[in-house]
Amino acid sequence: MLERALTVLPPFDDPRLLAGTKWSEDAAVYRLSDEQALVATVDFFTPIVDDPYIYGRIAAVNSLSDIYAMGGKPFLALNVVGFPSDTLDIGVLNAVLKGGADACKQEGVLLAGGHTMRCPELYYGLSVLGFADPRRLVTNGGAHPGDALVLTKALGTGIVATAVKTGDCPAEVARAAEASMLASNGGAAAEMVAAGATCATDVTGFGLLGHGLEVARASGVTLRFFARRVPALPGALALAGRYAPGGLNENLRFVKDELAAADVSREVLNLLADPQTSGGLLVALPPAKAVAFARAVGAPAAVVGEVIRGDRPGVEVVN
Repeated sequence: MLERALTVLPPFDDPRLLAGTKWSEDAAVYRLSDEQALVATVDFFTPIVDDPYIYGRIAAVNSLSDIYAMGGKPFLALNVVGFPSDTLDIGVLNAVLKGGADACKQEGVLLAGGHTMRCPELYYGLSVLGFADPRRLVTNGGAHPGDALVLTKALGTGIVATAVKTGDCPAEVARAAEASMLASNGGAAAEMVAAGATCATDVTGFGLLGHGLEVARASGVTLRFFARRVPALPGALALAGRYAPGGLNENLRFVKDELAAADVSREVLNLLADPQTSGGLLVALPPAKAVAFARAVGAPAAVVGEVIRGDRPGVEVVN
């Protein structure tokens, strides 16, 4: 649906625009000089957890991740808020904003205001600016045949959040998902840039398969994932056959014509298509560098696949 909506946008061609809408990049990048580029993004969503403070922190960490995925360093953010003032106490908004502010402070990002409006449903996120070196920019179009694929966080936040809403999720599973969503991608991004990576994306609403397909299309390659190597949150695979977030089936429909996944169970496919909130980075690197990168980031980061040549861009999943 989003792809169809974007077809009405005219092309914005400018040699200073290094990343825009053409290949569904995580953020826009505008060259300021030979040594510096501005990276810009905006992201917000409705609550993923019950605690408003934790929700604010997760939403902020998620927004900052788009800058990190491009190899940038965020420095300035603005709040984006929709608040149902007729149904929620102002204390809820206080907690959400405090969570976002604390996350920004932890990442060394200046939070300098924002915009609010009355809405029937609560949503929160950030508009973020960052800086990057245009000579070391990381895009989703830089994957090359022979590269290995590293995923820095475990999958399953959408499935777990759906199970939590039904009251059928063990407390320790919910806590693991919350901890993963609160974890910043800043450290992984720094290691990624230091390793000389040229291709990455953060795995969020389109799931590993959807964002993987975006990388495949932008790079003109096929991504092959080894299902058994993909890290999953504790308990997420067991829940994957019973709980499916609304976006999960949309993600499977998005990739179906360019997906090869014979002999892969529906539970595994659900996990790989699960919409992630504040997910990890998917990074393409030469194999020798990929192993060192995964070790530097630390568990659950793992080498989960490889980049291969294909008849056309696509995604493969093998056991």
